[in-house]
Amino acid sequence: MSLVKYEIFSKAAEVNSFTKTAEELGLTQSAVSHAITSLEKEFNFPLFIRNNTTIKLTQNGKDLLVTIREILYYNDMLKQEVSAINGLNKGTVKVGVFSSISTNWIPYIIKEMEKNFPYIEIQLLEGNYAEIEKWLQDSEVDCGFVNSKAPLNSFEIVKLKTDPLLCVVSNQSPLHRNKHISVEELESVPFIMPTYSCFDDIQLFFKENNIQPNIRFENMTENSIFSMVENNLGISILPEMVIPKALDSIKVIPLELEQYRTIGLAIRTPTSPAVKKFAEITENWVKNAGL
Repeated sequence: MSLVKYEIFSKAAEVNSFTKTAEELGLTQSAVSHAITSLEKEFNFPLFIRNNTTIKLTQNGKDLLVTIREILYYNDMLKQEVSAINGLNKGTVKVGVFSSISTNWIPYIIKEMEKNFPYIEIQLLEGNYAEIEKWLQDSEVDCGFVNSKAPLNSFEIVKLKTDPLLCVVSNQSPLHRNKHISVEELESVPFIMPTYSCFDDIQLFFKENNIQPNIRFENMTENSIFSMVENNLGISILPEMVIPKALDSIKVIPLELEQYRTIGLAIRTPTSPAVKKFAEITENWVKNAGL
């Protein structure tokens, strides 16, 4: 068994390219190809389908990927525990994040980590809820920020913040003087539907309250939504964390039927020392920041 070969295999499965794998691991492309070929001979079946410049996991490769990543995870945990016994805090923490966490929390959390645990490396992978949950299930990340309403039974969930969903309207909209936005108003005016990081939260709100919005645009990024709303092309709903504080042309109004997303940190178990430190720093920072 060669852990180096396993590391190469895991990285190649992540980036779908032997060339990029070589670049990211500081190896030659020949070394990467040799390692994969050696594993394939050892296992007696192909791990990748090769198509010129791209590669794709075979089904057998997919079946082995989670187990190989578990082996690498436990090997890293062993190194971290040895370092901890020797009075050091070393290791790598791979974290799944979504956009509002990347913008509002992560810079400050990493700053605290560097101050308290300078030898722990933080690696970030950004996606939406579904992508982060898949990365957790596939052992691609050690922990990830999630909507803690989601069922992730095999992970420890540390609840961090309740984030209200709010309606954003243009100052030109007849709704801009409202104290609340009602269900009837959500259904009667053009609606701009986000379809990335907060899509699930909004869909759940509509489903639970039997709301049929008048969707005018969808598949919009957050910046596109703000531009559309500023120009009075519709209203939208977004989590409070996503909404900029200084947009004079947009009014933020609470929903009559209050709705929240609950942000949590999902952690793989058993938990490595480095991941425990990251979770502790994150929880303490959120608490002390008064979020």
